[in-house]
Order: sequence, then structure tokens, then C-alpha cells
Amino acid sequence: MSKNIGTIDRSLRTLLGLALIALVFVGPQTAWGWVGVIPLATAAFSRCPAYSLLGIRTCQTGQ
Repeated sequence: MSKNIGTIDRSLRTLLGLALIALVFVGPQTAWGWVGVIPLATAAFSRCPAYSLLGIRTCQTGQ
């Protein structure tokens, strides 16, 4: 499994995931904040299944 998420994309996914998870504890406090686990997991593994299906790569080819 090769990486298909670049550094900037990975950073944005991490921030988005943490922000969504924070909604579980502050703000509206609904369970929908747990959706943030998905961008956080894809950032941790540097791999996005949707990018694979669509043939998208945001990282350099040497990674």
C-alpha cells in the first residue's frame, strides 16, 4: 500500500479530525463529532481509500 496523501493534505485532515472530535465534548455535543475519526485515521496512515478509487495523489511520486 503506497501513500497517496501529501504533507499539507495530511495536516489539514489531522486538524479537521481533531476539530470534529472536539465537537463531541464542546459545542453541540452530538455523536456526529466522531466522524472526525475518519480523517484522523486517513492522516495517520497517509492513505485515503477514496483517493485510490478516484486515482488522486497529493503526495510526491517518490514517497
